[in-house]
Amino acid sequence: MCGLCGALGGENHWTAGHTLDPEQATHQRRRERTYRIALINRVLSPSRVTVRDFQGSSYVVATATGQEALASDLGEIWAQIRAMTGRSPDPLTLKFGEAEVP
Repeated sequence: MCGLCGALGGENHWTAGHTLDPEQATHQRRRERTYRIALINRVLSPSRVTVRDFQGSSYVVATATGQEALASDLGEIWAQIRAMTGRSPDPLTLKFGEAEVP
């Protein structure tokens, strides 16, 4: 996907969260997104995959070998990791920092 297509998508996934107060919505959304990315990177650290923000509307998933892909939401992040590495990190295991599901 080109960068423009990724930037045009909205954050409609249920994991994006929503703020009711329009005045605080932008700042709250950015804080929530930053926090979400930090948690995702903590789960992914053993697999040497990282996620970073792209224009506040998409995520860049990157491997240690330099592969990168855009993902629009949390579900797509996991799909991109699987496509790029052939493995799926399991964020639901009790020892997610030590184990991956092949």
